[in-house]
Amino acid sequence: MVNSKQVLVSFRRVSKTYDGETLVVKQLDLDIYQGEFLTLLGPSGSGKTTCLMMLAGFEYPTGGEIWLDGVLLNTVPPHQRNIGMVFQNYALFPHLTVAQNVEYPLKVRRVPGADRARRVAAALDMVQMGSFGKRYPAQLSGGQQQRIALARALVFEPRLVLMDEPLGALDKQLREHMQLELKALHERLGVTFVYVTHDQGEALTMSDRVAVFDQGYVQQLDTVDRLYESPCNQFVANFIGDSNRLRGVVSQLGEDYCTLRLADGSEVRGMSVRAPAARDVGGTGRRAQIGEVVSACIRPERMRLIDPASSIDGGVNGVVGRAAGLIYFGDHVRMRCQLPQQDECFVKVPLGTPALEHFVPGVPVALAFEPEHLRVFT
Repeated sequence: MVNSKQVLVSFRRVSKTYDGETLVVKQLDLDIYQGEFLTLLGPSGSGKTTCLMMLAGFEYPTGGEIWLDGVLLNTVPPHQRNIGMVFQNYALFPHLTVAQNVEYPLKVRRVPGADRARRVAAALDMVQMGSFGKRYPAQLSGGQQQRIALARALVFEPRLVLMDEPLGALDKQLREHMQLELKALHERLGVTFVYVTHDQGEALTMSDRVAVFDQGYVQQLDTVDRLYESPCNQFVANFIGDSNRLRGVVSQLGEDYCTLRLADGSEVRGMSVRAPAARDVGGTGRRAQIGEVVSACIRPERMRLIDPASSIDGGVNGVVGRAAGLIYFGDHVRMRCQLPQQDECFVKVPLGTPALEHFVPGVPVALAFEPEHLRVFT
């Protein structure tokens, strides 16, 4: 976790185009703090990897400035930036032993031999690979190769370590284990990590903050809990975790809350969210008007099943529909529900809930949820 707000890296109105026409990164302003674990998250083509490559020095910005600890990096070659890098395919030299791979950055920097041996041993111990120094990359598992690539990135004691989807080739169980290892290593070392992924589970598990990219913009930069609980627009709500979407017409508009009239005539109340125009994929950033059609989102775990014949407490939202099916997840069940003229929604239902005992597709269901959990993008 970040202990201070000392800025280590600054992107200042950075843009990037490869063909001279289409911008893949657009006017990026981003500060990265000393000691934090920052993840750049987004779909393919969103600009996240391009930002990492510009920071590493493998690409140069078309416009704007990139600063590292007070030094302008725009024209500094990669080997002079003192930045560690872990590539997606690890990029280990197959003809060198593990120890020689880790030693390579030190040889390039002309570190004396005795010091090299000491630092290689320390780096391998750091990633729990101290006894593997004489092996070759082909003799290692994917997880072990990932550890060696990380040791090589850390051995010359960089101020900053960049990681380009390093866990993408691992199976699910090993990937989840390595996420915990990376987070623990980061907390132990205090080195700044910048991590690129399209996997929101990785981002939520490891990061102090996450920058969500789409269409060349950072849509939202926030802590993981705020990204999940308070998405700034529909794209972030859909990309981070699971989200149910409701569409309706604004019937009442207050300072912090607004009321939507749904297709069946029922009304729900939720928190108004207005995103900055430059980061809003689906809207303009302006305030909605009475009578305007807008979208809202709510997490599946924030909705609960209630008896369709019962009355709903005042101040609590309620919608009715029909159950469409069940999806078993081990510790819970997700019920698929079809609301009138809405997208199918999901409700997280604990095992043992009475409504599951005599479930029949098509049975009427009623769902209740609090207004503060419904985000209305106005």
